[in-house]
Amino acid sequence: MDGYLRLGMVNQHKNLLMPGEQCIGGGYYLFDWTSNRLLLDRASYDFGRPRWHLLDTLKVPVAYRGLTIIYSYDDHFHDDLIVTDELQIEYYE
Repeated sequence: MDGYLRLGMVNQHKNLLMPGEQCIGGGYYLFDWTSNRLLLDRASYDFGRPRWHLLDTLKVPVAYRGLTIIYSYDDHFHDDLIVTDELQIEYYE
């Protein structure tokens, strides 16, 4: 709920949460190092699609600095949301 982007290889997105945290959605990810992009798509089984409209600032791990973050409602990346253009990005360690 505080806008932290968390990625991980888990069976359910709830496994990425710390005690007392809430999730505003999830999905799948892919790094496109050639194009310097982090591609996010689809929806979490347990939390649904990310509700980007609830955030003003997205807190992103510093290791992803410089990547363009893109979210697609399907896995074709047509008519996608360029998250790094729509939200303020704050990097954390």
